[in-house]
Amino acid sequence: MAQKKMAFKQVVKKKGYWNYVDLYIFCFDWFKKENYTLMEHQYVEKQSDFGKELVLEWEAYKKVTDYFKFVIKLDWHILGMNPAEVERDGRKEKTNKGEVKIAIKGELVKDYESRWEDKPFNKFLRGVYEKYIIRTTIDEYEDRLVEDCVEFTAQVKSFLELQ
Repeated sequence: MAQKKMAFKQVVKKKGYWNYVDLYIFCFDWFKKENYTLMEHQYVEKQSDFGKELVLEWEAYKKVTDYFKFVIKLDWHILGMNPAEVERDGRKEKTNKGEVKIAIKGELVKDYESRWEDKPFNKFLRGVYEKYIIRTTIDEYEDRLVEDCVEFTAQVKSFLELQ
């Protein structure tokens, strides 16, 4: 079984005006540009008197080596989304109004192919290998994953015009 280590966790929230379609495409394109494989595990849409409620679950992964894999999970929760119009530069623009919350989690996955799992002695060797031989490598890959997560979070905040 692969070993997972949570390296990053943050939530981005915005209440007000934002464009759902543009945000969705922006996030999708960011992962493609950074060579992540993206999967959408859940997409639930409910209509109520207050507007649409959307729940999305994304998982993006990138195989870094034969031993390490980066996984970034996004849990979207959108409440009260309604169509709206705003005026920018003298022109009316169609957008959405509501509340969006995106929980971002970054995990470093080690031995994702479970090559060290077949025998108890191999599990012991994996522990020794990780603790004494590749300890700094694990830290470096964890830092790279955190950099990706921080960059993505900053880009989303910038897109949503948050501080």
